[in-house]
This record gives sequence, C-alpha cells and structure tokens, in this order.
Amino acid sequence: MSRVLRAGAIMAAGTLVSRVTGFLRTAVLAAALGTAALGDAYNVAYTIPLILFDLLLGGALSSVVVPMIVRAHRRDPDGGLAYEQRLMTFATVGLTVVAALAVFFAPQIIGLYTDDWQGPKLEAAIMLARFILPQIAFFGIGALAGAILNTRDRFGAPMWAPVLNNLVMIGVGLLYLVVSDAGSSVEQVSEADLTLLGLGTTAGIVAQCIVLIVSLHRAGFRFRPRFDLRNAYLGEMARAAVWTLAYTVISQFTFWITTKLATGAGDRAPGAGNAAYSYAYQFFQLPYGIIAVSVITAMLPRMSRSVADGEFGVVREEFSSAVRLVSSAIVPAGLLLMVVGPAVTVLIFGHGNMTIAHAIYIGNVLQVFGLALVPFSVFQLLLRVFYSFGDTRTPALVAVANAVVSAGFSLVAYWLLPAEYIVMGLATAFTIAYIFGSAVLWRLASRRVGGLDGRRVAAALSRMYVAAIPSAAFALAVLWAAERFGSGLSVLTSLIVLVAGGGLGLALYLAVAHRMRIPEVHSIVGMVAGRVGRG
Repeated sequence: MSRVLRAGAIMAAGTLVSRVTGFLRTAVLAAALGTAALGDAYNVAYTIPLILFDLLLGGALSSVVVPMIVRAHRRDPDGGLAYEQRLMTFATVGLTVVAALAVFFAPQIIGLYTDDWQGPKLEAAIMLARFILPQIAFFGIGALAGAILNTRDRFGAPMWAPVLNNLVMIGVGLLYLVVSDAGSSVEQVSEADLTLLGLGTTAGIVAQCIVLIVSLHRAGFRFRPRFDLRNAYLGEMARAAVWTLAYTVISQFTFWITTKLATGAGDRAPGAGNAAYSYAYQFFQLPYGIIAVSVITAMLPRMSRSVADGEFGVVREEFSSAVRLVSSAIVPAGLLLMVVGPAVTVLIFGHGNMTIAHAIYIGNVLQVFGLALVPFSVFQLLLRVFYSFGDTRTPALVAVANAVVSAGFSLVAYWLLPAEYIVMGLATAFTIAYIFGSAVLWRLASRRVGGLDGRRVAAALSRMYVAAIPSAAFALAVLWAAERFGSGLSVLTSLIVLVAGGGLGLALYLAVAHRMRIPEVHSIVGMVAGRVGRG
C-alpha cells in the first residue's frame, strides 16, 4: 500500500498542474464561445483530431509500441536507435498523409459527427476543422517522442509539455474575448475569428510537440529518416495491436453515437448539446486523472512482473490495494460532485459569453457523471489486470457489450426524454454502461487470478460511503442555504458553496474516515501530516 501511495502521490503532483491549467483553458474557451451553436461547432472540430489520433496510434502506444521499443533496446546492437528512427519516420510520413487527407475531407468528417447541421453553424465547424485537423500529425509525432522518452526514464517533458499547450489555448481564448465582436453568436462570427480559434488551437499542439522533440534530442536521440521499414517489425506490431485497435474502434463508435445524439439535442435545445456534455465530461475526468491514473501507472509494472513470476497472490493484493486507495478519494469526490456540481460549473464557466443558466446545466450533467466516477475508475483498474497478462482480447470483447449497453440507453434517452434532458440521459447511459462493464470484467478477472479480494474491497467501499454521506449532507445543506438566502446560484454564492460545502465537507469526510480507522484514508492523512510537519 505504501509503495503505491508514494508512487501515485509523486505522479499525481506532476499531473495536477496539467489538469488545473487544462481546466483554466476549458473555462476560458467556454466563456469565449458559450455552449450554444458556436460552442458546439468548436467542440466537434476540436474533438475529431483526438479521435483519429487515438484510432491510428494513441490506443497502441502503451500496450504495444512502448514494449516493442523496450525489446529493441535489449535486442539490437545499437540499443534500438535505428528501430526508433524507423518508427519516427513511419509515424511522421503516415500521420502527415492522414492529416492532409482529413483536411481535404473535412466536410464529410464533420457530417459524420453532426445531425443535419446547416448554414453558419456547419460552415463554422468545417472551417475550424480544416485549421485544427493538422493536429493529427503533431499529436502523433509528439506522442511517439514522449513514449521514447519514457523508455529512457525521462518523464519530465511528457508531464509538462501539455501545460504549454494549455497556456497557449488560454491566451487564444482571452484574445478572442478581446478582439471579437461576435461573442458566442455563430451567425456573427467572422473568418478572422475562426482563423484565430483554429490556428491558435493547432499552435498549442505544435508547441507541445516541439517541447517533446527538443527534450528527445537532449536525451541523445538523433532523428535520421529511415525507410527500410522491413526492419521495423510492423507486422509484429500490427498483430499485437489488433485487439487494442478493436477496443479503440469500439470505444470511438460509442463516442460517435454520443456526439451525434448530443449535437442533435443541441439543435433542439440550444445550450443543452454537445458542448455541455463535453465540458461536464472534462470536469468529471479531473479526479480520475489526478488520482486513479497515477495509481494505475504505479501498479501496472509491478502487476506485470508478478504475472511473469506466476505470483497471482501478489497481483490480487496489488489490485485490491489500488482499488481501495483510489476509492478512498473517488468515493467522496463522486458524492460531492452529485451535490455541488452546479456550483462548480457556475464558478468556472459563468463568465463571458456563457450564461449562468447554461453553466448550471453543465453542472446538472456533471451531477449525473458523479455517479459514474467509482465504476469508471474500477473499470480502468480492472483493464490493467488483463493488460498485465498481455491480454488485450478480453477488454475488446467486453467493450462490445459496453457499447451495446451505452448505445441502447443513449438512444432510449434521445427518443423519450425532452430535448433539455437528453444530454443528462446520455451521461446516465455512460454510467450504466460502466457499472455493467465493471461487473463483467470483475467476474472474468477474478477467474483469471483466483479471486480479487472482493469481500475486503466491498467492505472498504461500504465504510467509505458511510464516511462520505455526512460530508455530502453537509454540502447539500450549505447549497440549500445559499440558494434560499442568496436568490439562486451566482458566481459569489457558488464560491461560498464550494468553500463551505465542498471544502469543509471534504474535511468532514477525512475526519470521519480517520475516526473510523479506514486505513487508506489514515495513510493519506498521515502522509500529508508528516510532510507538513517536516515543512
């Protein structure tokens, strides 16, 4: 437990700056563009390069590319340098061609993710996409550079490069607020405004890519184009990546359905469409990204070594410790999001061209996502059990079932709910899918390793929820008082709710959990107290 805690804390501290600046970026862009037509158009154009990159390379990086680079380091006489150069050559040429094709077919690609968009909204989305789609090449080159750096135990640049991207985007959003007269109106936005947003967005990724390439050069890598791809083991890579690619394709298919339905909802209820879903989802990812990702990164190498040694008992203990440690922070975070979600989003998004009503709606969607925080995190931890065995097939097959559940409930929400509730219904479908997926994966993983310490995990989760309920009730009381005596949520009352309800509510959880002697919380409190005492 202490090893996971220490390693996770170190990485969490590094990712915190990136996550915080990322949310400042999101808040500035939301203030500049709102959540109506222009906000929807930007968010669709912004998301597509991420999807295409994930399909082409992103999903295979950690599960396939990095292990093959490590093997090349050990296998090749030159320490794998030529192999790295071949990969970089292949990625640069291939992704550049894909980016050029994507720009050419931008109207058709936008059409795949939208629902009967016409006029200025469609034109804005296509123009933004043509400026933003070149990111595909820079995403891929930067990601591969970061992967090579990680195999050389250079983690600083991959950790900090996204911060530069966020800062560039914050500058772009603020500049748009200053120079544009269009505000959030897609009818009034000019070509100059769209050029600023599109080129500025791509400039952030270019800056991130340059930082990673420079860092790779300083680490001793010298790029030399190599087109002898027969020695790049691309066939071996393709065979290893086939199930990872299948998992990514299935996940993106689910995302495509969600985006399509969310954009349709936004056409029927402006401000309650894809932008609202996207902003709420990004905030939902914050506690997972800071807490769970750090623990996952720390536990996976040890689990992999234990599997190789046939020590399934160690695997079981590593997984159990990771779930309990993550849940000790995720459980109260999820409950508090379910209570103070609107206060969070009003404080962050209730500025500029974003109305308070639209900011509150994002918070309502965030409240639904709060239900998903625990099952989503447990699902991701369960995936790593299979990855430690080198099994990418089982996650892909479970992803099919997940997609069916998610798509089914999403379509029901779209057909049956009033337009203003559709996006909340999509978040509910997301939650149900991950509850289902976690149950299936748990059963399969338990069979694989001879049990996952389920009773101990269930008992720990039950105690954490008991400890978190008073904090959620306290936050709810503060929210009720602020709305009753403050004439509804405003930026000021939201700040009061977060400081008094969220901050003191979290302190109450820590106190109750510490009193209940929940060991994971006890470890966190002890570590923080010790560091403060030494400071």
